Amino acid sequence: MKILCVSDYVDPLIYNQNVKEAFPDIDLILCAGDLPMDYVDFIVSVFNKPTYFVFGNHDLKEYHFYHRDGHFDTSKYTRNYDQAIHGHGAIYLGFKSFINENLTFEDPVTGKKTPLLIAGTSGTVRYNNGLCQFTEAQMKFKLLKLAPKLIYNKLKYGRYLDIFMTHASPRHIHDHEDPCHLGFECYNWFLQRFKPTYMVHGHIHLYDLREERIGKYYDTTVVNAYAHYVIELPETTTDKKDN
Repeated sequence: MKILCVSDYVDPLIYNQNVKEAFPDIDLILCAGDLPMDYVDFIVSVFNKPTYFVFGNHDLKEYHFYHRDGHFDTSKYTRNYDQAIHGHGAIYLGFKSFINENLTFEDPVTGKKTPLLIAGTSGTVRYNNGLCQFTEAQMKFKLLKLAPKLIYNKLKYGRYLDIFMTHASPRHIHDHEDPCHLGFECYNWFLQRFKPTYMVHGHIHLYDLREERIGKYYDTTVVNAYAHYVIELPETTTDKKDN
């Protein structure tokens, strides 16, 4: 399963009519935040592949459609909004867990076909009380609410999770020391406890080519999706590459 990850930057390598020639065999797209929804719409339309997205701390014009703490949350339109299927053809993954039976890969342990197990969260650490910002305690509580479904995954499939997509990074992995770009310490706990194969995040812009894009935390490969990056399931040491 080949997965295109994007975040934070409308990449001209992606946002063009010939993108499918450059990425001909993509099975899944992950949009890790701070992207205009018309860009997500373009990706869905061009690739016609399952697409998941989360919100970051920018490009939040449609955030209120998905969360009661967003602007205009008392409107009739917001209350009746179908969060599960809306999103310009993409599925909103913020604070949710999904089992995608239509996306399968061969489990390297059992050799059997298995569905994709994916979960995600939106937002960043709280730094100016803006929209889609959370304290450590708030984010830890949201992660705990995912636990029952992840335990179900473990009982049925032998693992908790394949991919955990966020906008912010874990603490001390790709994050920066300024208040806006600190990672969540509770993400480190989540990775240690639930052991996803990949964590895909955005938020940290890669202006310096020497800056690390791929990290490791216990059993999880942590990928900064800035601009674009391609990963594969099952993971191998030669799968991951920039295009």
